[in-house]
Parts: sequence; C-alpha cells; structure tokens
Amino acid sequence: MAKPGGLRIAAQALEAYAGALLQAGGFAPSHAAETAEMLVWANLRGIESHGVLRIPRYVEMVGLGLINPQAVVRQVAGRGAVCVLDADRAPGAVAMNAAGAKALGLARDHGVGWCVVRRMTHAGAVGIYAERIATAGLVAMVMTASKPLMIYHGARNEGVSTNPLAIAVPTADPAGPMIFDMSTAAVAAGKITAAKDAGRPIPLGWAVDAEGRETTDPAAVKAVLPMAGPKGTGLSLMIEVLASVLVGNPLLTVALRDGSEPGGNGIVVALDPSAFGAADAFPAGVSDLAAAIKALEPAAGGVVRLPGERGDGERRRRLVEGIPLAAGTAARLAALAVSLGVEVPDELT
Repeated sequence: MAKPGGLRIAAQALEAYAGALLQAGGFAPSHAAETAEMLVWANLRGIESHGVLRIPRYVEMVGLGLINPQAVVRQVAGRGAVCVLDADRAPGAVAMNAAGAKALGLARDHGVGWCVVRRMTHAGAVGIYAERIATAGLVAMVMTASKPLMIYHGARNEGVSTNPLAIAVPTADPAGPMIFDMSTAAVAAGKITAAKDAGRPIPLGWAVDAEGRETTDPAAVKAVLPMAGPKGTGLSLMIEVLASVLVGNPLLTVALRDGSEPGGNGIVVALDPSAFGAADAFPAGVSDLAAAIKALEPAAGGVVRLPGERGDGERRRRLVEGIPLAAGTAARLAALAVSLGVEVPDELT
C-alpha cells in the first residue's frame, strides 16, 4: 500500500541503495559509487528521467556485455590542450568523470582543455559534469553522443540521438554556478520511462508510435521527436560529428547501416577565465547579468527563471524533504533488489 504523500527517501540513503544495487549487479565498487552519485544528483534536481529508474537497465547492460564493469579509462591520443580517452565500455559516469578531470587539468595549463572520451556507455544527466568544473571556477561545456533514438526531421525513422548539451559558468557564489542543461530532443527519452512508471500520459509533441503518429501513451512510444524540428536534428548531428566522427568512433553511421549497438562518446571542454583576462571579474559579471535578467517584468502568468534555477530550488527542497520516487520506479528497484539479495530501504517498503 502506498504511503500517504507517496514514497520519499533521503538522498544519502538513496545513493547507498543505488550503489548497493549496482555493485550487486556487477559494477566495480568505485564504478558503482560514481554512478550512484550521478543518478541521485539527477533525482535531487527533479530530473527523474536520468535518476535511479535507470538502474535496472544498467544492470541489464552488464549482463548483455554492453557495459564493462571493470573497465579502465586510458588516454589514446592528444596534443597540447586536446586529449582523447578510450573508456572500453566503462559506465558513463566513470568515463565522463575521467574526461572532466583531464579537461580541467589541461585548462589549468593551457587556458582551455578539450577532452573527448570514446567507447563509453550512458552518461546520465550531463549537467553534473559541467557543474563540477564551474564549481572549480572554470567554464564548462559538455556534450554526449549515442545511437539513433530520435526522429530525423523530415524522415519517418530514427536518424540521430537525443544528444545533450550542458554549459555551466561560475558566479559570485562559489557553490552556485549557473547551469544550462538541455537535450536536442523535444524531451529526454528517460521522461517517457518516468511517465510509464508514474502511470501518466505524455503530451503530444514528445514522441511517435511505430506508425510515426504522435502519441500520448508512453507504452506506445517508438521514438522521440526533435527539439524545434530541423534545429534539434541539426544540432544533434553536429554533436555526433564532434564527439564521434572526429575521434574515429562513428556511432550513427554504424548503427544506421547494420543496426548494431555502438555505445557512446562524450566531450568535456573547460575554459579558464584567467586566460581571457577575466579571472576576478567574470563570476561577478555572471551574477550581475543574472540580476539584470531576474529584474525583467514577468509576462502575465509567467515566471522569469535563470538556467538551472528550477533544479537548484528542487535540490534544496529534496535535501530537506527527501526524494520522491514513483511507485513504478520503487517497485522495479525492489524487484531487482530481491533478485540480487540487496536489502530494500524501509522508506521504500
């Protein structure tokens, strides 16, 4: 029976539960911890589509050989401020954390660090990787590429992925960077799963069924639609060029030609404001700009929000009140826990 007000669990408890499930499912302990942190970061910000609902699929991917839970990320190319890493099918959080650390170090030395990591798996909410660099005082740009998941504008079938883009910048508050995090799709594919878990319909304009018709039934979804039509597919395609073709690991070409599972690639770019002569003025300048935007008069019924502001507020609330989990998500995690011999937290029973 559902508890009054639904199921809620503290972030620390959920992260421990997620880590235990992943480790029992085959992840190395350190890989499980990094992945659990990324998933709960998303749940804290209200991004359920990229939160712990992904765990059953991640464990399944280990069993299918799509994730190498013992992978070691290593550098395979690079010159100057450029670095290419090979992840050997490591969990996405592990691969992207390595790319972020490398980009940050290169930016300290060169003013810019551009790191591409190839042959990784699902990266999750890319805002977390950008946030870490911005919290260190640098500017971050993060992108990832994966298999076809999204209708190419003008076509009937999937042609590109939902390739996300995140940009984060430091502000006058060292712990409060501004984070912009978007998918090139009308909606992240995980939001379809979240709607299915919650037993609710999806809006028209999100996705199509097997016949290519827009649908409100999350169970009938075949593919998601692009953001802003040709703009979404164009941006996604160019991210594929930068993250995949440029490092000799094309994903879409392979998947579209033979239907194989190509894995994923990611980019982390770090910029050091000191290299632009703005080490001291830049964070304050971002905060001044934010204040000017917030001073705009709202439209009737509108709210003026900065990038990441909604997620920041949600994180503050959920750190106090706990993280809500849809009944479907909690049930799927509990079923996995039983199969793996992991104890289900009291809050989720």
